Parts: sequence; C-alpha cells; structure tokens
Amino acid sequence: MTAQPARPERTGPETASAMDVAPFAPSLVKAVFRDVTPMHVSRSAAWAAASVTRTVLTEMIAGARRAAAEEARKKLIPGDLLSAIGRNVEIDVADTWYGHSPTFKDGTGALYDAEGVIVPSPERSRSRKPSAVVGAHRFEAGIKRLLRSQGATAVPVMLRDLDGIASVFLTHLARDAAMVVREGGIKRFGTVTLGTPGEPPSFASPVQDPPLRSGDRRTIGRDDVLAATTIQLFGDIRQRALTEAREATRNTPAG
Repeated sequence: MTAQPARPERTGPETASAMDVAPFAPSLVKAVFRDVTPMHVSRSAAWAAASVTRTVLTEMIAGARRAAAEEARKKLIPGDLLSAIGRNVEIDVADTWYGHSPTFKDGTGALYDAEGVIVPSPERSRSRKPSAVVGAHRFEAGIKRLLRSQGATAVPVMLRDLDGIASVFLTHLARDAAMVVREGGIKRFGTVTLGTPGEPPSFASPVQDPPLRSGDRRTIGRDDVLAATTIQLFGDIRQRALTEAREATRNTPAG
C-alpha cells in the first residue's frame, strides 16, 4: 500500500489515558525478541520496546476514531484504519503485514454484517494456513486494553489487523535493535523532509554520526531500542515515541 505524504495529525488529549496503559508485558516483548535474536534483552529494553509499540498503535487507534466519528460510528472497522494511515504517513509502519490482510489487499476494508462480524468470502480455500506473521494473536489482549483506554471498540477483523501490525512492527524493532548491537551503533547520512503532494522531498545536510554504543555485544539495552526506533519511525511520532519510552523506563532497572 502506498500512502501519499500528508501533514501528520496530532492525537491531542485523547491519548492521555493511553499513556497510563501498559498493554504489552515485558515477557511478551522478550518472546518476540527471542524469535529474532538469541541476544539477551534487558528489562529496560523490553519496557522501551513496549512503550514505542504502544505509541504507534495509540496513534493508529486515535486516527481511526476520528474517521469513525465523521460517520457517526463508535465501533471501529478496517476502513477507519485505512483512513487513519492514509491521512498520517508517519504510522505506515507494517508493510509486511499488508500483503496478508484482506483489509489492505482490497484497499477498501472487509464486508461486515449488522453485528460487526466479517462476512466470509463465498470462495474459501480447502486448507486453512496459519498466519503469515507468527504470534500475531498474542497481542490481542493488549490491543483491547488500548482500545478501552480510548473509549473505543473494534470489529474482530480490525483487532486482527492491529494484532498483525503490532507483531510486524515489534519484530522489525527487534531486528534493528539487534543490528545496532552487532554493529556497535548506527550511522545517519542525512534526513529527508516530506513536502506536500506533488512536491519533491527536501534533503537536509548530513548530521553528525551518533556516538558508538557502549556495553557488550550480547545484550540489547534500552538505548539500542531507542536507536532502532529512530530507524523505524520518523517525524513527530518518532520524537513522541522516544520521549514516552524514556519516561516509561526512567525508573526501570537496566538488567
């Protein structure tokens, strides 16, 4: 799916309660990291990764709520998620999931009955294959907590999409954090600023490389997750995710 660069929407005060919600336990985050790397994951790194993922999903849910409100609906449907991502290019973060979701394949969302249940296609495969994103279902409880914190509910298939997006994003975050550890840090060669549709992006001057990481090459720490966040996100949501992750780990032991 290709989204047109757009001016990011601010979530505003409606996300304040979401900051008090810890939807993804450190044990769950570490399980995702174990799928990616044998490196040890510190407790502060797990909390940071959980916080960054929460920030991204909170922004998606807030954008979907605004789309639903425009149609005087309270229950969120996949079309609202498509609208949120289309309006805010900063939250277009789960390209791997898009190829496995009917919502994004069709580009219109799925068909629902009056109870908000997805209507199955008349042509169904003889064999049911497991999800292409391993472990996506394990995020469902956390997604529901995030929805409740914003006073929202969603149809089952949208929960599935948010599960998949969370799984893909956190997996990418884990891979980048492991790369930061292996390579001893990250290098930046400049920044790109998105303009309005029809205008080319502008390239800023290269910035100074960040300092090399400290610590051993066997443990992923909080700062490695923060470095991975700068790879995965950009714009306002990147800064917000970094700020919230630092706050979430302020009193968390490093080990």
